[in-house]
Formats: sequence, C-alpha cells, structure tokens
Amino acid sequence: MADATVTLPRSTPRRRGGVASLNTGTAFGVGIATLWLSLLILVPLGAVVWRAQRDGLGSFWDAVTTPQAVAAIRLTVVCALLVAVVNAVLGTLIAWVLVRDDFHGKRLVDAIIDLPFALPTIVAGLVLLTLYGVHSPVGLELAYTRAGVVVALLFVTLPFVVRTVQPVLREFDGEMEQAAASLGASSFTIFRRIVLPNLLPAISAGTALAFARAISEFGATVLIAGNLPVASVHIFTQIETDNTVGAAAVATVLLVIALIVLIGLDLLQRWAARHA
Repeated sequence: MADATVTLPRSTPRRRGGVASLNTGTAFGVGIATLWLSLLILVPLGAVVWRAQRDGLGSFWDAVTTPQAVAAIRLTVVCALLVAVVNAVLGTLIAWVLVRDDFHGKRLVDAIIDLPFALPTIVAGLVLLTLYGVHSPVGLELAYTRAGVVVALLFVTLPFVVRTVQPVLREFDGEMEQAAASLGASSFTIFRRIVLPNLLPAISAGTALAFARAISEFGATVLIAGNLPVASVHIFTQIETDNTVGAAAVATVLLVIALIVLIGLDLLQRWAARHA
C-alpha cells in the first residue's frame, strides 16, 4: 500500500503536464494557421472589398449595374452553373469508372485527370483556341462563342468532382450493395438508395469547387472568349483602363456569389451526411 501511495502522485502531474503541453501546442498551431490564412486570403479579400466601396455605395452600385458588368456577370454565372452541373454528373461517372472498372490504360487516364491542375491555364486556352478556333482541325469552330467558354471552363474544372468522389468510392462498403442485390434490388435502385446518398457530400463539395473555379477563371477563357463579356476578362479590362474601383466592385460581386454557393452546398453536404 505504501508503494501505491508513493507512485500515484507521481503519475498525476505527468498526465497534467502532457495535457497542458498538448493544449499549448494546439493553441500555437491554431495561431500560426490563422495568421497564415489571414495574410494569404482574408487581408487581400478585405482589401478588394474595401476598394470596391471606397467611393461610397453609390459608386459601387453604378459600377456593377453598367450594361457591360451585368452582361459579364450574367454570362459567367450561367456558364459556371452549367459547368458545375455537367461536372457533377460526368465527374461522378468518371470516378465510378476509375474505381469500379478495370481496363487497359486505366493508370494513364487517371493521370490525365490531373493535367488541368498542372497545365498553365493560358496554355490551356491556347490549346483550345488551336483546336476549336477558325479552321478547326476537328471541324468544331467554338472560339468566340458561349459554347467555347463552357468547353474551356469544363477543361479547367474537370478534376474537382472526380478527385473528391474517388476516395469515397474506394472506402465504400460493398457489403451493403451485395445485401441489397441479394434482396432483389435492381442496380439502379441500389445506386439511388444506397450509393448516391453516401456520395452526395463528396459530389456537392467537388461541384462547389468547380463552380468557384469557373466564375474566376481567366487564362483559359481570355483567348477563346474573344469579345464575349466574361467577368474575369471584364475585370482585367477595367484595370487596364485604370478603373480599379469598377474592377474591385465586380470582383466583390463574384466573391459574394461564390461564398453563397459554397455555403449552400456545404449545408447540403452536412444534411446529406446526417441522413446518409
């Protein structure tokens, strides 16, 4: 008993000291992460918003309601929404094929998916202009059209849904599908009632990222868009004409739209995760 009374007090301070040191390390890590996030994202975004309303809300409203700004924002948001929907469907399909099917060249296809991440977007725009421009070698002259803008945005946003859905599919428990099949459920019913609810959070996350990237893309669209009013090109034009307030105002509108979509899809993702 004497030995027990001696050893007990010695073990207690060690546990407290370990917890204290862990809390200190966690607080230090959170502080560094917050500082880094602020320097890279929050401060620049705050500067853009401040610049947009520096001359008052009246000038901000005038800048975002000009015919050119309205046309640019409308075209960009519509194209981005279309691209997000296409990515949600085809990106999920590509992820399914890469995870569930075996075929020759599978590793090559899987590597090509990441090509838009590695390729400079201005190079992508040049490639698309060469492929779909005047005298197109494939017979599709999409340059300087809305369809060409959509194709360019699809190119740069391809990996987002694929790479968010793939890990979920790899870790998905196939026993639930087998059990449903043994009870007579069709393949479509199994996908709709079992697989899709589990994939929905990943699909919504990838779709949100694709939309956010699409409304802000510049390099891939600046060449193929031509005179079409694309928001990023409009912002660049305003900066060239020394209208930084107008450029910041349109950028602020795009920022608000992106935040609304990201928050909305995040809420959908959480709801789907709770009801999966």
